[in-house]
Amino acid sequence: MGYDLQAVIGGEEVLRAGARELPAARLVPIGQGLALMPMTDELFDSVAGGGDDRAMDFWRLPAGFAKTLADWSTAGPLAYVEAEYFGGAGDQTAVVWDGGATALGPLHEPEGRPTLPEGSPISQALRRLGAVAGAREDEFTAVGLDRHRSVEDWVA
Repeated sequence: MGYDLQAVIGGEEVLRAGARELPAARLVPIGQGLALMPMTDELFDSVAGGGDDRAMDFWRLPAGFAKTLADWSTAGPLAYVEAEYFGGAGDQTAVVWDGGATALGPLHEPEGRPTLPEGSPISQALRRLGAVAGAREDEFTAVGLDRHRSVEDWVA
């Protein structure tokens, strides 16, 4: 079974304010005051500037939208995250903007590399957004990112 996620994560009010400009955006509360805006095909098409203008080597983050997210972050920190796993193998990448500038990353954990002591890229990004891990869980699990296995499941 696989896991596939491409999404913007931030404080619910910060994301809600930014998403007002984007009819294709869907927000899903995930926990600890955070919300997730899945990068659906519709959202991707609405924010992509045309051509191959990917930002920071992310698979589904258009460069123009990265600038938009940086602008939104003047109201509070935002992260863009990607993860893809199948059969326990995979990779993840994350970046955080705060105050209009890149505040963390981009961080990448490629397939086959052990997780760093400070945690996976997504857990580090979530921590930067204020997420707190429990005694037996990381930030990823603490906010509920393990509830669904694909981008489509988040909007269903």
